[in-house]
Amino acid sequence: MKILVTGAKGFVGKNLCAALKNVAEGKDRRFPELKIEQVLEYDLDSTAEELDAWCRECGFVFNLAGVNRPKEQSEFMVGNFGFASTLLDTLKKHGNRCPVMLSSSIQATLAGRFGTSEYGKSKKAGEELFFEYSRETGAKVLVYRFPNLFGKWCRPNYNSAVATFCNAFANDLPYTVNDPSVELELLYIDDLVDEMICALLGKEHHCEFDGVETVMKEDGRYCAAPITHKVTLGEIVELLKSFVEQPKTLMIPEIPAGSFAKKLYSTYLSYLPASKVAFPLKMNVDDRGSFTELVHTLNAGQVSINISKPGITKGQHWHNTKFEQFIVVKGHGLIQQRNLNDPEGKVLEWEVSGDKIQAVHMLPGYTHNIINLSETEDLVTVMYCNEVFDPGRPDTFFEVVK
Repeated sequence: MKILVTGAKGFVGKNLCAALKNVAEGKDRRFPELKIEQVLEYDLDSTAEELDAWCRECGFVFNLAGVNRPKEQSEFMVGNFGFASTLLDTLKKHGNRCPVMLSSSIQATLAGRFGTSEYGKSKKAGEELFFEYSRETGAKVLVYRFPNLFGKWCRPNYNSAVATFCNAFANDLPYTVNDPSVELELLYIDDLVDEMICALLGKEHHCEFDGVETVMKEDGRYCAAPITHKVTLGEIVELLKSFVEQPKTLMIPEIPAGSFAKKLYSTYLSYLPASKVAFPLKMNVDDRGSFTELVHTLNAGQVSINISKPGITKGQHWHNTKFEQFIVVKGHGLIQQRNLNDPEGKVLEWEVSGDKIQAVHMLPGYTHNIINLSETEDLVTVMYCNEVFDPGRPDTFFEVVK
């Protein structure tokens, strides 16, 4: 199948085209039933001849083209209604009744604060044009009313508050929040692209609207991505403040799977300038080697890297509650542990090597060490600890293993 994407160089278009190409080239294997021959990318620099040829050849159309920040209000109707007319007329000219998706806007509800929106009126007119086209030709039409969108490659200071805030925090720019309590309904670009692929497969999600509220409904006239997030401006700003601090605190934010925080963090990172992509870590260096904390987490401890010089023994301590995992990734070493409550003083030993990576638990109540057995090579160990080190309560007590 050849897929036509209009507005291919816009925010949604760039993300959608990249995803479709991944499927076409076999890089994304989640959709084995989807066979994409070519992605036809139409934008402002494309020609009328290209549009004509592609409308003849395509098997599905994503119409993402539109105007949302014109110089004159009248341009809304020309850009959003006028191009839609040209597209549908060209499809009719070639008798191509392939499915057509339309990217509309929640403003097309003309409800609440959108009641006088010229942009909303132009989008509403485009919707009705598509529904009439479906009635006339029998072609399948999928009309999506997008809420606020966010994600990588979104243009800041344009039509996305999230992109504007992410760019400001990432680049130390000023920002303004007039009312932190204002709530936005946000749709993440990857969730939207997943829904677009569902539409390609004939598995789109349908809905109706109660004012500006989306109501999922199997036989709904409209379509919608099923996953959105309702978040206040104040919540967005507070999350971004915590993201900015991560290189200083090493604290990875709480970003559960599917959460808004996870999606916002990825979006924020996409706006970092080159000067902030890499940041230094504090290496604690002595004549034995070095110890460097890599990341902290709020609820799951920390990860560090330990380097021991040849012949060096480190550790020789035990913990009450704290537990660790030692993972040697380079070199040749020996890990020893002894249960302090064992009257026989039996020492447990594990020979470890970067040639055969394994994780070894450091058990509570066991004094433990790690010895570099090499005479020439450093021993490099990734160390996980279930809690971030607290100097006020270190739970670490010196005790030689043997």
